[in-house]
Amino acid sequence: MGSIYGYIRVSSRDQKEDRQIAAFRDLPIPQKNIYIDKQSGKDFNRPLYRHMVNRLKKDDLLYIKSIDRLGRNYEEILEQWRVLTKEKEIDIVVLDMPLLDTRRGKDLMGTFLSDIVLQVLSFVAENERTNIRRRQAEGIAVAKAKGVKFGRPALPYPDNFQETYKEWRKKKISLRQAADTCGMPISTFYGKAKKYENSLQKG
Repeated sequence: MGSIYGYIRVSSRDQKEDRQIAAFRDLPIPQKNIYIDKQSGKDFNRPLYRHMVNRLKKDDLLYIKSIDRLGRNYEEILEQWRVLTKEKEIDIVVLDMPLLDTRRGKDLMGTFLSDIVLQVLSFVAENERTNIRRRQAEGIAVAKAKGVKFGRPALPYPDNFQETYKEWRKKKISLRQAADTCGMPISTFYGKAKKYENSLQKG
């Protein structure tokens, strides 16, 4: 038997890896062989994962907590599984799914069943992420319909805005001078000027 590794990924630097580490606690994984990536899997640009894969040798064993640690979508998970098991020729154990343990059933039937389970779980993992994004989009749409504002609140008009605006409209000062007088970038002053004009027209 080769070396034993563990791989952990949390999807942002704010999330904790404690749950995944706890799952490894009773396993014979050397501390130096546990790799933790704290970044999104969006582009799969995970330096510690790549470093670990480069170290893996035939007959090594890799533990992961769940199948979605391997990739961001169905195709990517399947591709990483293929690279690890076919090209690197290592064994993988997915702790959340005992059927995905390549040490067992290395005959044709065992491999066939493992591949079916893997494809189903990969699809489920990707489908759940899709549903989460859809629910988030629907929630934002409902909130906007109720008048909830997203993003930073607009800065209030400075006290000298109206007077400066009038001077600018009468062409007594330039747009840059008006923006500088109000302490704003030109684009901000111009945007507020348009908004101010619209409010005057509605009034």
